[in-house]
Amino acid sequence: MRLLLELTSTKDCEYDLKYYHKLQGFIYSLLRDTPYSVLHDKKGYKFFCFSNIFPVPEDGKIKMGDKKKLLISSPDKLFINFLEERIKERKEINIGEMQFELNNVKRLNVKLRKNFELITATPIIIRIPEKNYEKYKIPMEFRKKRYVYWRSMYSFEAFIKQLEENLIKKYNEFYKASFSIDRIFEIFRFRKEVAIPLIINGREQIVIGSTWSFIFTYLTKEQKEILEFGIDCGFGERNSLGFGFVNVK
Repeated sequence: MRLLLELTSTKDCEYDLKYYHKLQGFIYSLLRDTPYSVLHDKKGYKFFCFSNIFPVPEDGKIKMGDKKKLLISSPDKLFINFLEERIKERKEINIGEMQFELNNVKRLNVKLRKNFELITATPIIIRIPEKNYEKYKIPMEFRKKRYVYWRSMYSFEAFIKQLEENLIKKYNEFYKASFSIDRIFEIFRFRKEVAIPLIINGREQIVIGSTWSFIFTYLTKEQKEILEFGIDCGFGERNSLGFGFVNVK
């Protein structure tokens, strides 16, 4: 389930490329005094994701009166209910220095066809744990304690396997299930690797993500089920900071 927010800028400002934690903070502020107020301190998966504020201006500047949109998604319908209710109480949406008037909020429910393409709207972050360095032949000079971020110099198998394992873990935790599947992704096209400055626990860190398109020509019932979950929850890691948000083409 997704919420589409239609916005109008109320001031001239720079488009904030470090918006991730500010937008996450905005969502947490909406959830105060609801059953989801504990999400802020919850370890592990939080089961929501969001897009960037789009369209992103080519010159990096937002002008007063510009029309923008924002998508927030979750497989949890009650979460979406609370969020929609709280958003509708607001006339203004402020994300750091970016200020908007709220024009409209509507729900979207994405359903997959047999032939479609998933395109990343925000980068997917995948970490390869230390225990898998040998398995995926991570070069010695790039090995770090605990994990490394997947990069295009590493094996594509490492990316897809970690991506699938992560999605299955999230699905099983959310539904308290024991879902398993041999293969989720069919055809994948790497687009680019990106370094993202991210505020984590008050400190700026650089994380490595990548953008992709995933093409499907046929879906089993199991593939459809877990992919629709991923579209709502986000793919890869750091979904609650807006990473791994995808659109269907």
